[in-house]
Parts: sequence; structure tokens; C-alpha cells
Amino acid sequence: MNRSAFYESARARASGILGTSISQSQAQGVEAILDEAERRGTPLRHLAYILATAYHESAHTMQAVRETLATTDDDAIRALESAWKRGKLPWVKTPYWRKDANGKSWFGRGLVQITHHPNYSKLGLLIGVDLVKDPSKALELSTAVKILFVGMELGSFTGKSLSDYISDGRADYEGARRIVNGTDRAALIAGYAKAFEKALRDAGYAGGAASSAIPIPESKPKPAEPEKPPVIAQGPVPSGGWLSALLTVLLNIITGWRK
Repeated sequence: MNRSAFYESARARASGILGTSISQSQAQGVEAILDEAERRGTPLRHLAYILATAYHESAHTMQAVRETLATTDDDAIRALESAWKRGKLPWVKTPYWRKDANGKSWFGRGLVQITHHPNYSKLGLLIGVDLVKDPSKALELSTAVKILFVGMELGSFTGKSLSDYISDGRADYEGARRIVNGTDRAALIAGYAKAFEKALRDAGYAGGAASSAIPIPESKPKPAEPEKPPVIAQGPVPSGGWLSALLTVLLNIITGWRK
């Protein structure tokens, strides 16, 4: 794809995304997502919604962030605790940000912020990174990008996946918000997705078909096994090897014809 054309389209004043002055860290995040998409053969509209989701969930930074955008874990915990006590988080029944017996906190981290110990465990297994041992790894951009793609492709965040809303020429960008968070800001993020879709088309992005199977990262096809010759059922092979056995079979056939 022509990445210069992509940025030219995405930075247009009327696009509603990125803005006319993109920062170096924003570009770094976008590049990491584009690189992963091209490696995986991600369908164009899937990628448009992935970019839109990352743009929204990261507060437009395109970087892996802590929940509340805090600069430290303790600051994030304090901010969440304060908001919860003031009734600002009515949907939260259990304060998941409080440190467990091992001193670890399971607040949101990443491009799509995963919360709670079970989700860290599940996503870590899917991408091959031990997020339980070190949840802060979800703040590493390379890890966050893998979580973003795998979670949205497989439906690991909510049980809903990209193919549930975007396939076979259909692109329900508003409904696709359920992949991450119900209907919260669904129309806003759908607008981002349309802008990213235009930028990808302007750039000549060529991904896979939206209805195609999700490629397995870094998998290599097994070499084809040589075709085995057909097995001919026969009795015990007499001594003398295969040639002797063949001559014996032919002799039996000829003898049978003469009877």
C-alpha cells in the first residue's frame, strides 16, 4: 500500500481522524497496526474498524495506555478508586483495579484495554505472552497490537468478532462496537471507521476477503508428502526380494490361465 497516500487522506481536515498535525507517537502506533495487518492479510474493512477502535480506545494517541491515561499503575488505581467511590462507575460491581495478594492490579491496559485477571490470562495464552506474570507487558506496543487483532478477530473481548459484523460486502460499523463495549459511542467510532476505510482505499491497501478465514500468525505450510503407491494385497513374500515375489505372482497367473 502507498502509506503516504494513506496519511494524506487520514490527515485531511475533513476526515475527522488524526488531524493535520500527526505526532511521532501516533504515527508509530499506526505503523505498527498497518504492519501487522499486512502480515496477517487482514481484510480492508476489518482493518478500518481495528484502526477506529484503537483510535478511540487510546484517546487518539494510537499508543497502548493505562486506564484513565495515568502515567503509573498507582496513579491509575487511585483515579479509578476515587471515581468509583464518587459513583462515577455505576456498572462496576467489583473494584478490579485493587491489588491482589501478589500485588498485581488488573485495570485496563493496551490499545483495547483488557481488565480482570481471567482476561489477562486468556489473551496472554492466545498471543503467547505471559500477561499474568507481568500484566504491564500489555503496555508494550507490539504486545498491545497482537491483543488488538486477536481479540477482535476471535471475539475474545465480548464473544463478538469482526466477521459477525463485517463480511461478504456488509460493513455494520455501528453494530461492530459490540466486539469491544456494547453500544458505547458506536456512531462516533463508526464515523472513524469510514474515514479509515477511505484512507486505506486511497492508499491502495490490498487485504484478504472479509469472509476468509483468519490466518494463523507465523504458521508455515507443511511440505506435501510424496504420493504413496497403491498397496496390492498379497500373501507372504517368498525369499528373494520384490523381484522374486513379482515373478511368482506372474507365474501363478499364467499357470491359472493354462488350467
